[in-house]
Amino acid sequence: MNAVIAAVGIMLILSLCRVHVVVALITGALAGGMIGGLGMQGSLAAFNKGLGGGATVALSYALLGAFAVAIAKSGLAHALADKALAMVGRQDQHGGGALKWLLLGLLLAVAISSQNILPIHIAFIPLLVPPLLYVITRLQLDRRLIACVLTFGLVTPYMFLPVGFGNIFLNEILLANVARSGMDVSGVNVSHAMLIPAMGMVAGLLLALYSYRGKRRYDLERVERTERVSVSYNARSLIVAGVAVAIAFAVQLWLDSMIIGALLGFVVFSASGIVRWKETDGLFTEGMKMMAMIGFIMIAASGFAEVMRETGEVKGLVNASAALIGDSKGLAVLMMLLVGLVVTIGIGSSFSTVPIIAAIFVPLCAQLGFSPLATVCIVGVAGAIGDAGSPASDSTLGPTAGLNVDGQHDHIWDTVVPTFLHYNLPLLVFGWAAAMLL
Repeated sequence: MNAVIAAVGIMLILSLCRVHVVVALITGALAGGMIGGLGMQGSLAAFNKGLGGGATVALSYALLGAFAVAIAKSGLAHALADKALAMVGRQDQHGGGALKWLLLGLLLAVAISSQNILPIHIAFIPLLVPPLLYVITRLQLDRRLIACVLTFGLVTPYMFLPVGFGNIFLNEILLANVARSGMDVSGVNVSHAMLIPAMGMVAGLLLALYSYRGKRRYDLERVERTERVSVSYNARSLIVAGVAVAIAFAVQLWLDSMIIGALLGFVVFSASGIVRWKETDGLFTEGMKMMAMIGFIMIAASGFAEVMRETGEVKGLVNASAALIGDSKGLAVLMMLLVGLVVTIGIGSSFSTVPIIAAIFVPLCAQLGFSPLATVCIVGVAGAIGDAGSPASDSTLGPTAGLNVDGQHDHIWDTVVPTFLHYNLPLLVFGWAAAMLL
C-alpha cells in the first residue's frame, strides 16, 4: 500500500473515532513512514525534523490567544455582543430572523476581509467569535453552519482573488511552481483558471445554509460559565482596545510577524492599566491555554508532512494513478484531484501542497495535452481541495478554536466533516468540470 494513503487513512479513521487529532497525526505519520521504508528510527527522525516548521505558527496563535483575552477584558468585543443581544430581545418580541442573517453576514465579511483587505487570516476568530457565542446560542444557530461560513471566507478568497494571501497562493506559489516545472504561463489569467472552482465553493456555502438551516440547542449555562456575558467597559477601555488592535495589526503587516504584533498589543493593554500588572500573568496563561490545542496540532501536522516528504511516496502515488489513466483526460483530472485531496488533507496546507505536486502534475498534464490554463486550474484545485476538510488545516482549526471555548463544538464532527462534505466534494466536481472546459 502507498505510504501516503496509509498515513492519511489511519489519521482520518482515528480522528473520526474521536481519538485526539495530535495522537492521530503522530500515529499516522509513524505508520506511513514505516510503510514507506523509513523504519521506526527514520520515521521518528523525519517527524522530529518537521516539528520546527509548526513552532512559529503555534507560538503566534498562543500569543494571539493572550491578546484575545486582553481584548475580552477591555470589553471591546462584548460591546458588539451587547448590541447584538439588544437586537435578540427585539427579535424575540417580533419573531424576525434578520439578526441571524446579519450575524452570518458579519462573520462572512470579516473572514473574507482577513484574506485580502486586512490579511490577518484566522487571527480575528478568537477575538470576535467567543464574545458572540452567547448571542449565537440564544439564537439557536447551528455552530456547524458558523464553521462552514468561516471556512468559506478563509479559503475561497485566496484561491480566486490575487490580493493579500491570494497573491501569495495564486502568483508566488501556484503560477511560479507551474512555470518552474516547465510550462509557459505568461498568458495565463490565474483568476480565470480558478473561477469555476471558486463557484464550487459558493455552491457548497449555499448547500451548507440549507443543510444547517434548522435550530440547534446548546447549553446556555456552559456559555455563561466559560465566556463572560457581562463585562464592564467604558469609553477609555474601548479606545485603548481599538488602539491595541490597530497597533497589533499594523505591526503584523509591517514586520510580517503575528508574534510581535500580538505581543505589542498585549503590552498596550498592560501599559494603559486596562489589564492590571498583577493580572498580567494569569490572563496571559489563560489566553495561551485557549489556543494551545491549535498550536500543538499545527506542530504535529508539520512533523506529519515532513514524514510524507521523506518517504517520496507522493510521486509513487501519482505514477500508480497514471498507469490507470491511459489516454482518458477525464480520468486523469479525477485521479490528480483525488491525489491532491489525499496529500492536502494529510499536510493540512494548500500552500505547502502545491510545490510538492506541481513538479509531478505539470509534466503529466503536458503529456496529456492540457492547455496551460487548464494545467494551472488542475494544480491549483488539487492543492486547495483538501484545505477546507483537513483536521490539521488552520482553516478548520481556527473556527473550532472560536466555537469550542465552552466545549460544545467537536473539531472533527462539527467542523471537519461538515466542511469536507460541503466544500471538498463540490470542489472536486467543479474542478473537474473546469479542467475539461478550459
